[in-house]
Amino acid sequence: MSNVSGLFITFEGGERAGKSTQLTAVAERVLDAGRTVATSREPGGTELGERLRSALFAGESPGPEAELLVFAAARAQLVHEVIRPALADGTVVLCDRFADSTVAYQQYGRGIDAATIATINDAATGGLTPALTVLLDLSPADAAARGSETDYMEREASEFHDRVRAGYLTLASTEPGRWLVLNATSDVDRLTDAIWERLAPLL
Repeated sequence: MSNVSGLFITFEGGERAGKSTQLTAVAERVLDAGRTVATSREPGGTELGERLRSALFAGESPGPEAELLVFAAARAQLVHEVIRPALADGTVVLCDRFADSTVAYQQYGRGIDAATIATINDAATGGLTPALTVLLDLSPADAAARGSETDYMEREASEFHDRVRAGYLTLASTEPGRWLVLNATSDVDRLTDAIWERLAPLL
């Protein structure tokens, strides 16, 4: 086992906010800094998770509770199979979405009560919390301008996405030490620089 501590970083935000673009760019900088890096996404990142992702996004919107539990099942497998073993080996783990997405989308967006969300998230993660969460903040109008809808989540009404965005900003405001909130309309390279400025001291 490595003597270097692992580090868990997550990227959050609404649809088409640029999370995967920034995750890829930051992963390259982590490698350049001499650290081992692993990247993943939610739902997905494992064979089971990818199957659940395909089933979830293949059709129309499921019921809120079913949606919650599918995301949680994929997350539990990802934590068990990928994230915790990588952290134990001293790897820097970068993940596109994690438990905060469930709070933003299923609690604020769908209206499932907070206690249920907290219980499900705790069961799925075993209490694992990111050291840093990057929120790429983007209005639903700006998101719509970036492309057409490709799945049921993106086809939700703008009011739903407004609630999700408000949920993210509420989460960030209550735990500023963990969150880095950035305007997703900013220049891509400047966003990467801002993330790296916050992340580099943690390595």
